[in-house]
Amino acid sequence: MKLKSIFAAGALALGAISANAAVDEAKMNAFIDELMGKMTLEEKLGQLNLPASDDIVTGEAKNSNIGERVAKGQVGGVFNIKGAAKIRDLQRVAVEESRLGIPLIFGMDVIHGYQTVFPIPLALSCSWDMDAIEKSARIAAKEASASGIAWTFSPMVDISRDPRWGRMSEGNGEDPYLGSEIAKAMVKGYQGDLTADDEIMACVKHFALYGAPEAGRDYNTVDMSRGRMFNEYFAPYKAAVEAGAGSVMTSFNTVDGIPATGNHWLLTELLRDKWGFDGFVVTDYTAIAEMIDHGMGDLQDVSALALKAGTDMDMVADGFLGTLGKSLAEGKVSQADIDLAVRRILEAKYRLGLFDNPYKYADPKREATELYTPENRAEARRIAAETFVLLKNEGDILPLKKQGKIAVVGPLGNTRANMPGTWSVAADFDRYKSLYEGIKDAVGNKAEVVYAKGSNLESDPVLEANATMFGREMRDPRSEEELLAEALATVADADVIVAAMGESSEYSGESSSRTELELPATQRRLMEALLATGKPVVMLNFSGRPTVMSWEAETVPAILNVWFGGSEAADAIADVVFGDVNPSGRLTATMPRSIGQVPIYYNHLNTGRPLAADAKGFVKFRSNYLDVPNTPLYPFGYGLGYTTFEYSPVRLSANTLTGDGSLTATVTVKNTGSREGTETVQLYIRDLVGSVSRPVKELKGFERITLAPGESRDVTFTVTPEMLKFYNFNLDFVNEPGDFDLMVGPNSAEVSTARFTLK
Repeated sequence: MKLKSIFAAGALALGAISANAAVDEAKMNAFIDELMGKMTLEEKLGQLNLPASDDIVTGEAKNSNIGERVAKGQVGGVFNIKGAAKIRDLQRVAVEESRLGIPLIFGMDVIHGYQTVFPIPLALSCSWDMDAIEKSARIAAKEASASGIAWTFSPMVDISRDPRWGRMSEGNGEDPYLGSEIAKAMVKGYQGDLTADDEIMACVKHFALYGAPEAGRDYNTVDMSRGRMFNEYFAPYKAAVEAGAGSVMTSFNTVDGIPATGNHWLLTELLRDKWGFDGFVVTDYTAIAEMIDHGMGDLQDVSALALKAGTDMDMVADGFLGTLGKSLAEGKVSQADIDLAVRRILEAKYRLGLFDNPYKYADPKREATELYTPENRAEARRIAAETFVLLKNEGDILPLKKQGKIAVVGPLGNTRANMPGTWSVAADFDRYKSLYEGIKDAVGNKAEVVYAKGSNLESDPVLEANATMFGREMRDPRSEEELLAEALATVADADVIVAAMGESSEYSGESSSRTELELPATQRRLMEALLATGKPVVMLNFSGRPTVMSWEAETVPAILNVWFGGSEAADAIADVVFGDVNPSGRLTATMPRSIGQVPIYYNHLNTGRPLAADAKGFVKFRSNYLDVPNTPLYPFGYGLGYTTFEYSPVRLSANTLTGDGSLTATVTVKNTGSREGTETVQLYIRDLVGSVSRPVKELKGFERITLAPGESRDVTFTVTPEMLKFYNFNLDFVNEPGDFDLMVGPNSAEVSTARFTLK
C-alpha cells in the first residue's frame, strides 16, 4: 500500500525501517525530527491522546466517532478494540485519511492470556516457574499480535500484602524478590527484542505503590515512608524497567501526597533520571481527570501538572488534547514539554515497526490459525496444573481414583464463565469447560460423575449480582433449602464429593475489595451438610486472593486451592485431582487465620517486644493477639504434594563473607515418598544488626527440582555481598558488616538455619 507523503518524503528517503533489525538510533531520530517538523500543535497533542474503543463495526471505522477523531489527527492510540479486521480498518483511517498518516498504536488489557487464557497472575506466581511464566506471556503476545494488538497493559507488578484488595489477583503476591523475577520473565515473554511481528510492547503497572491502599480499598490513599518504598515495593518496577519494558503506567493513588500521575519526583527524578527508563509513560484510565478529586486543580491545571511531571500519554481523560494548547499559550507548559512527550510516543511506534508496516499486528491469516491452538491450550493446561496449591490432604484422600461415583457439588462446579478469572477480556467462554465437564471427560466411562449446585454464591442476591461475570452466570431462583436438598440427594450414593466453593471470578480484580474473606454463609451451610454425610470430601477453593479458611482447615479433609486457572482450568484441575500431575504450587501470599491479622506477610520487621517462637498462647506485654496466634494459617512458600521431601541441615562453605567474595549454602533434599515430585527449595536471609530495622527474613533465592522416589539431590545457593544490600535511612543502597542468618527450607516457616558474618 502506498502510504501518505510523510512516509514517502521521510521514511523511504532514510531507507526502509526494518522491523527485523536493531533500531538505528540516528536514523530514528532523523525520521522523527522531520515528522515533528511537519506536525501542527493539534496533531502533536493528538499523539498524546489514548481513547478507549467505541467498538466500531468493520467497514464503518471512518464514520464512527473514534474514526472521525483519528482522521483529524486527534488520536495517538486506541485500546480495547478487538479483532484484526476492526483494527486494520481503523488503522487504514489513520494512515490514509489523516493529514500525516501517522499509524496508531493499539493496546489491550492482555493480562494473563488472550483467547488461550492462563491462570490469573497471582496463581501463575504460585508456580515459582519462571520459564512457564515467560512462556505464558510469549503465547499471549503471539495471539494478541495476530489480532492487531501491539501493546499490553501488563505486567502488573504491584506488591500487595492485603488480600482485601481485589487486584491482588492481578499481581505476584507479597515478596519483592520473587515479584522482580516474575516482572523480568513477563517483560521478556511479551517483548522479546521487539523485532518480530508477534512481539508486543509491555506496560509495567501501576507506578507506584498501588497495591498498598489503606483498608484494602481500591483507589484509596497510599502513604508510606520512602525507606519502605525502596526496600519493600519498588524492586519489581525497577526490575521490569531494567528488563527493557517499553512503557510504564501511572497509578491512581498518591505518592508522598502527590498523585502518581502528576508526581515529578516519581516519574522523572526516580523513573527516568535514576533508573534510566527511556520509554513512555501512560496514565491509567482517566487518572489525569481524577487528580481534580485529589484536590490538585481543574482539568487544565492537572493536565499541565501531569505533562511536566513526566506523563506522556493521557488515557481517556482528554486533558492533554483539550487543555494543553491553552496552557501553552498561557505559559503553563512549554513547547519543549509537549515535544518531549510526542517524541517518546513516536519513538515507541518506530521501535514497533509501525511506520514501516502499520498493519504488522493485524494479520487475518494469523488470527484464523494461531489463536486457541491445540499447542497453546496444552501449554495453558500444563502451566495451570503447576499453580494449584495443595493446602491439606488428611488421610491421603487425594489423588482420587477414576472409579465409582463422584459427586461434583457447589456453585462453582458447573460454570464456564468463572473458570478463566478476572481480566479475561478476549476470552471466548463458550469454548471453555466447566469443572463438572472436565471431571467427566477425565474419567470417561471408568466412573459415574453427577452434579448438583447446592447453593448460590451468596445468600444476598445483590451481592451475588455484583460478583458475577457481567451477567453471564444467572443466580438460581430456587431457595437455599431446595438447592441443599437436591445436593444431599445427589451425593447420597456417591463414593466421594468434590466441593467447588469459594469466590466468583469477579470477586477479585479491579474495584472488587472485600471486608470479609471467609466462605459465604450459604456455602458454609452446604459444606457443613456435605461433611455431615461422612463421605470423603475434597474442597476445591476458587479464589483470586488469599482467603480465610480456618474453619475449613479444621474440618475439611482435603483442600486444593485452584485460584482461577484460565481457559484450560477444568482439565488441569482434573489432572491434579486424579493424580496425573503431582501438585507443586507454593503460596506467594500469606493466608491469614483471621481477617483481623491483615495485613500479614512473612517479611515483616521485628518489634521491641516480639513474641517468643516457642510461646504457648497469649503472653501479656508481648506483641500478640488475645484471640488468635500471630502465625498465619498457611505461610508464604507453603504447599503440599502427593509425595514428601526431607531436608538436611544447611551447610555453609565458610562462616565469613568478604566484600568481594562469596560463599555457598547447600542442603540435601530427598524425596521420601512413593511418587516423583517437584519441590521449590527456598533461601531466606536475615540481617541481624543494621542501621535501620531489618525484616525477620527475606527471600533471596529459590530452585525448583524434580526428584524420583528415593532420589536425593544437593541444592546449592551462592551468596554474595550484593544480595545483602538494602536502602538505608539516606536511601543509599548498601550492605553493612555484621552477622546474618541464612535459612533454607520448603517454605518461610520451616527452615534450617546457619549463621555467617559479613566482614
